[in-house]
Amino acid sequence: MTDNTLYYGDNLDILRRYVKDETVDLVYLDPPFNSNATYNVLFGEQDGTQAASQIKAFDDTWHWDASAAAAYQDTVELGGQVSRAMQAFRTVLGENTLLAYLAMMAPRLVELRRVMKPTASIYLHCDPTASHYLKMLMDSVFGVRYYRSELIWKRSASHGGAGSYNDIHDTILYYSKGDSPTWNPPYAQHDTEYIRSHYTNRDADGRLYQLVSATGAGAGPARRFGDRMIEPPAGRHWAWKQEKIDELMVEGRIVFTASDMPRYKRYLDDTPGTPLGTIWTDIPPINSQAAERLGYPTQKPLTLLERIINASSNPGDVVLDPFCGCGTAVAAAQKLGRQWIGIDITHLAVTLMKHRLWDAFGKDLPFQVKGEPVSVPDAQALAASDPYQFQWWALGLVGARPVEGKKGADKGIDGRLYFHDEGAGGKTKQVIFSVKAGHTNVTHLRDLRGVIEREGAEIGVLLTMEEPTRPMHTEAASAGFYDSGWGTRHPRLQVLTVAELLAGKGIDMPATRGNVTFKKAERVKTTEAHPELPLA
Repeated sequence: MTDNTLYYGDNLDILRRYVKDETVDLVYLDPPFNSNATYNVLFGEQDGTQAASQIKAFDDTWHWDASAAAAYQDTVELGGQVSRAMQAFRTVLGENTLLAYLAMMAPRLVELRRVMKPTASIYLHCDPTASHYLKMLMDSVFGVRYYRSELIWKRSASHGGAGSYNDIHDTILYYSKGDSPTWNPPYAQHDTEYIRSHYTNRDADGRLYQLVSATGAGAGPARRFGDRMIEPPAGRHWAWKQEKIDELMVEGRIVFTASDMPRYKRYLDDTPGTPLGTIWTDIPPINSQAAERLGYPTQKPLTLLERIINASSNPGDVVLDPFCGCGTAVAAAQKLGRQWIGIDITHLAVTLMKHRLWDAFGKDLPFQVKGEPVSVPDAQALAASDPYQFQWWALGLVGARPVEGKKGADKGIDGRLYFHDEGAGGKTKQVIFSVKAGHTNVTHLRDLRGVIEREGAEIGVLLTMEEPTRPMHTEAASAGFYDSGWGTRHPRLQVLTVAELLAGKGIDMPATRGNVTFKKAERVKTTEAHPELPLA
């Protein structure tokens, strides 16, 4: 059995290093669109208002630069259909942001096909600005014969447009790896008008039904209905064998019309619904009032992912999301009794996913997180390669949310953590963080002390790679204590080293019931189809 795992890192590298050939049953990916937009994660305060702080989660504007050119060249040199497709794109598009986007996607799609089982499917979620190019790229990777459907999801209501039609839908490209993918036909609920027009009869017990034909195309023999042998109409055959007809007669499911021909009672509550088509208008997007909304800008509804996972996988199968963001596909897979693999390139997303899984399924939910620092040398390497990722990782260890990473905009604040210590309806209090990956001294603590006084914060914490000096200890002690509403006392100024964090030491602060810093995900009941799976 595959262990449920979150990976931090570049999904191309993770796929190549850790995911074996033909081990995945379903892939869903929602890669950042080429829409020239910079997304920010907006967090809500405990009172429901929007926070002023933001985090630059990712900038999905792709640039044709040395990195994009190298990715393009690597794909072209592999040869085959994908190579030819990329060369054609370059001829048509030139060297621009869209070609850079396609150069990023091509090798990842090749790797995703490699890890898929012969019965696996892949759903690529994109917007119309790039969907036609991605479809051609998918054709070259998977083969035109394995194109299954182009799904249209209505993601918003119509709104005022300036000079053109309103863009209100996303595209989901559905392909399989082989000829016989896992398929559980999905159904939508019958709409009210359909029920009113088709289910016009009612039994004595109140059950609605319609009368449908008891025959199918093609000639067949006569069958016995009660005490009579009845020939089917010319060119038709009875839909069931004699044993089934006898059962239906006993159950009262056969009705004779005025022409004395049998018809079948189809009850409304026996039907799964209307077979689902390729245009999905029945799943609303996540609006500002939605209970499942976590504040992640590209978050998709849980119901959307449940539909895809139910249709193209079975309980116990492995679901992979290589761009998992806040983890909707992972959460849906867990809820439905599937195993899962999630990959993201930011520690912020990994932190959000961990909190979401714990909130929804409980702290005892077993899963692994790979790629995060587990030692001081690991942390030092992360700090050297990407200071912002180090900052987000360190803050994630204490459950704090980062502030926007724009230089000079943080006013000495790298992160915040909120708590309540006055009972229900009490004021929201805060801990302010400063994170230092390099050399630290007493000046950093003095600066932090000034920040907590300016912000009216209760506690300030310096997270540092180095051991604090004696003057730093003295400065921290001189800041005094915060006396909580619970009657407990806590140092107002604290220093925690990375080594202490990795050893499990936390902030000295008032006890709080749950994390009020990140929006709490709803508790979810899992599908108990396979008791051996690690379900909450």
